[in-house]
Amino acid sequence: MVEYTLNLDDVFRSLADPTRRDILRRVCEAEQTITELAEKYDISFAAVAKHLNVLEKAQLVIKRKEGVQQKVLANPVVVDMAAKHLQEYEAIWQQRYDNLERMLEEE
Repeated sequence: MVEYTLNLDDVFRSLADPTRRDILRRVCEAEQTITELAEKYDISFAAVAKHLNVLEKAQLVIKRKEGVQQKVLANPVVVDMAAKHLQEYEAIWQQRYDNLERMLEEE
């Protein structure tokens, strides 16, 4: 099994930007080249590359060379770890909502 040193601060900081969230969504659907990704945005190729570097530092994406092109794909392990972290909070809030609902029904 591959071990990951995951820093959730980096993960969530990288997801604070809407362009990076959209890039992650796109590479979760299918592996893409940096050029393919850059065509989708009204920003420079260099700006897309910087966004990808932030996502790569957070380990949310993996870049690999294929010939002269770099392909980008989502790192499902880290995406899943971040989702599980958020699910813990979801469970807490769901319990609070359930308690509120019971309290309102009793009144």
